[in-house]
Amino acid sequence: MAGVADAAAPGSSGDGRRGGAPEQLQQDAGRGERKSSCSSGESWPPVGGSGQPPAPQRTETLGFYESDRERKKKKSVSDLSLLKFISAELTRGYFLEHNEAKYTERRERVYTCMRIPRELEKLMFFGIFLCLDAFLYVFTLLPLRVFLALFQFITLPCYGLRSHQGLRISDRRLLQPAQVCDIFKGVILVICYFMMHYVDYSMMYHLIRGQSVIKLYIIYNMLEVADRLFSSFGQDILDALYWTATEPKERKRAHIGVIPHFFMAVLYVFLHAILIMVQATTLNVAFNSHNKSLLTIMMSNNFVEIKGSVFKKFEKNNLFQMSNSDIKERFTNYVLLLIVCLRNMEQFSWNPDHLWVLFPDVCMVIASEIAVDIVKHAFITKFNDITADVYSEYRASLAFDLVSSRQKNAYTDYSDSVSRRMGFIPLPLAVLLIRVVTSSIKVQGVLAYACVVLFYCGLISLKVLNSIVLLGKSCQYVKEAKMEEKLFSPPPTSTPGKPPSKPQSKFKSTQGISTDESFSASITNQPVHQKENTTSSLVTSNSDQFLTTPEGEDKDISQDNSELKHRSSKKDLLEIDRFTICGNRID
Repeated sequence: MAGVADAAAPGSSGDGRRGGAPEQLQQDAGRGERKSSCSSGESWPPVGGSGQPPAPQRTETLGFYESDRERKKKKSVSDLSLLKFISAELTRGYFLEHNEAKYTERRERVYTCMRIPRELEKLMFFGIFLCLDAFLYVFTLLPLRVFLALFQFITLPCYGLRSHQGLRISDRRLLQPAQVCDIFKGVILVICYFMMHYVDYSMMYHLIRGQSVIKLYIIYNMLEVADRLFSSFGQDILDALYWTATEPKERKRAHIGVIPHFFMAVLYVFLHAILIMVQATTLNVAFNSHNKSLLTIMMSNNFVEIKGSVFKKFEKNNLFQMSNSDIKERFTNYVLLLIVCLRNMEQFSWNPDHLWVLFPDVCMVIASEIAVDIVKHAFITKFNDITADVYSEYRASLAFDLVSSRQKNAYTDYSDSVSRRMGFIPLPLAVLLIRVVTSSIKVQGVLAYACVVLFYCGLISLKVLNSIVLLGKSCQYVKEAKMEEKLFSPPPTSTPGKPPSKPQSKFKSTQGISTDESFSASITNQPVHQKENTTSSLVTSNSDQFLTTPEGEDKDISQDNSELKHRSSKKDLLEIDRFTICGNRID
C-alpha cells in the first residue's frame, strides 16, 4: 500500500502522474480492480479520501495520448486573430489547371453558343430557298407540265396507241406517273381557287377584329397547332391519292378508288387554305390595331416556345426535326406578312407611303422570330452537349434530298420531298396567295395583261436561277459530307414479307466512270421506268433506303428491339422517317 501511495503522490502534480502511472500498473499486475481503474485513467487512491470513485478527467486523459508538439499546435491555433483570417482570405490562391478538362469543356460550350447563330442561319437560309423553290414550282413549272401532259393525253390516239401494242395491261400507260400527279395537282389547285371565292375575306376580318385581345391570342395559338396537324395529315392524303392513281391495276374498275381520294384531297386543301387565311387575317388585325397590344402578345408567343423546348432532352435527330419545323414556320410567316402587306396596300389605294408605316412592324416580327430561334437552338445545344457542326450535317441531308430527286431512280418529285421533310405543303398556301393577289390587283387592258405575262416570265426565270444555284450548292454539300456514294448504289427491291435484296451485279457498269462524271450525268438524265415483277413488289429508291424505314423491315425492327436500345443515338440522319418528321413530333 505504501508503494501505491508513493506512486500516486507524484501524480498529483502535472506530468509526474503521467510518468508514474505505467510503473504502478506493472507492480499491480495481479490486482484486477486496481489495474482496470489505472488503465481507465482514474487516480488511485480516491481523491479527498472519500470512498466514491472520482469523475473521469477527460482533459487529462486526452493529454495522456498527446505529444508536446500537438499541444504547441493547439496553442498556436488559439493565437489566430481576425486580421490574420482576413489576410488569409485576401492572399489565398488556387490553380485552374488542376481541373483542366472541366474548364476546357466550359470554354468549348461558350464557343459553341457563339457559333450557333452563324451555323443556324446558314441552315435556315438554305432551307428557306428550298421552300421557295418548291413554292415557285406551283406557279411556274406546274402549269406548263400540266399543259404538256394534257396535250399528250389529247393527241395520244393519233400516234401513241401503236407503241402500246403487245404490252400487258399493267404496262399500257396513257400517261407517266409524274404526269398523272401533275394533272391532279393542277386540278386540285383550280377547284380550290374557285371554292375560295365563296369565302368573304372582309367579313372574316371584321369578325376577328370584333373579338377581344385574349380571345384572339387563344385563337392564334389554336391556329398554329391546327396548322401543324393539317400539314402532318395532309401530305399523307396527297400521297395516298398519287399512289392510288398511278399504281399498276389489272382491272379498270380498280380506278374507281381514285375518286374518294381525290375529293378528300380537295377538301383538305380547301380547309387548310381557310385555316391559313384566318392566320393571315389575325395577323392583319394585329398590324392595324391602334395600341399594338395584340401584336406584342402574338410576338411574345414566340418566347413561350423557348420555355416549352429548351428544357427538354434532345438528341441530334430530334434537333433535326425541330430545325425543319423552324424553317417551314419562318417561310410561312414570310408569306403571311406578304399577304398582310398586299391587303393593307389595297385598302390605302396602293399608296407607297403606307408601306413605310408597315415596315417597322414587319421588321419587328421578323427580328423576334430570328432571335427566338437563335436563343432556342443555342441553349438546346448547350444543355444536350451538341456541337455546332451538326447543322452542316442537316444541310447536307437536305441537299441529298434535292440531288436524289434528280436521279434516274427518283421515286418522288422534289416539291413532295420538301413537303415530307419539313412539313411544308405549298398547295394550300399557293391557293390563298392566288386568291389574295387576284382580289387585290385588278387586271384591265392589254398593257395590264402584258405586265402579267412579263411577271410570269420573271417568276420562271427566278425559279430556274434558284434551282440551278440550289443544285450546285447541294452537290457541293453532298461531296463535302462524302455522301455521293449513296446516290449511285442501286435501288433495293423488297416484298412485303422479305427484306430488301442486295445490289445486283448489273449496276457495276458505272464503276469505271469517275465520280464527278457519273454524278453530273445522273443529275441531268431523265428517270427511267423499271418494270415490275410478276409479284407485287415494292420498288424503293436509294434515297428511300436512307431516308425512310422500309416497310419490309417492320417485323425485323420489332424483333431486334433489344439491339436498338443499345444502338448509338448519333445514327445517320438519312435514316429518319420523313413522314414522322412531317408531323414535327419531338420524342
